[in-house]
Amino acid sequence: MPHTSAPTVTPIELRGIETNGITANVALAGSGPAIVLLHGFPHTWRLWTEIIGPLAEHYRVIAPDLRGFGASTRAPDGYDAGTLAEDIAGILDALGEPTAAVVAIDAGTPVAVLLALRHPGRVRRLVVMEALLGRLPGAEDFLAAGPPWWFGFHAAPGLAETVLRGNEARYIGWFLATGTRGRGVRPDIHAAFVAAYAEDDALRCAFSYYRDLPVSTRQLELAAAGRLTVPTLAIGAHPVGDALERQLRPITDDLAGHVIPDCGHIIPLDRPRELLGLLLPFLAGLPA
Repeated sequence: MPHTSAPTVTPIELRGIETNGITANVALAGSGPAIVLLHGFPHTWRLWTEIIGPLAEHYRVIAPDLRGFGASTRAPDGYDAGTLAEDIAGILDALGEPTAAVVAIDAGTPVAVLLALRHPGRVRRLVVMEALLGRLPGAEDFLAAGPPWWFGFHAAPGLAETVLRGNEARYIGWFLATGTRGRGVRPDIHAAFVAAYAEDDALRCAFSYYRDLPVSTRQLELAAAGRLTVPTLAIGAHPVGDALERQLRPITDDLAGHVIPDCGHIIPLDRPRELLGLLLPFLAGLPA
């Protein structure tokens, strides 16, 4: 019989890191130039499960649970993009990383963009996916019929977490199915996301991101008076497409855009190979 080698398993360390008044749960893997991976809703750091291994062959991967998500502190406040960006800066400080590439999706995208605008010397490459940047021009076509229905539902104080109590699995499952165009995600990842959002106070924290969107929007508008000087890659899929790229175009010096065909919103789980095919060449220029 031919010999079949077992697949390589990338060692991942989970570490609690004190930053900006919270303890962030951070997944760490690999060595080399630092890359920060920022998830969105309804995810945790495990959104990047298919991506961490290939990146860790060349880079030091830093994948936190954002404030209030997963095993990070269920903080009472601080869910605006500016505070979250400082959370990430504090993680880099604690790990002794003066600079990093930053890859973000969904709710992590405004955080990454604000970090790059406010601390341009700290971000060496920026990759953003499947999100909008507040009211910045460029997304008018996408928003012609109004924002997605869940934005208003999540933003109403105290409503969504009360209505959904006991139904977290079905609610999270809907987003995972819709975000992969019906293909779904691996059972272990599905179970991990459901468990994370069924924990005490987890939904309140997640919905606080939506409740703080007006603050985040103002922060982005003020910061966008400057420019993004870092090399930036905007990746779209379904449903956002190229709307994020169009928002970034007027304020970014070095921007590339790509839309992955037949790909749902949750790009790292729906089309990880295609995503890596874009990420690895774009990140290859990072200095050691």
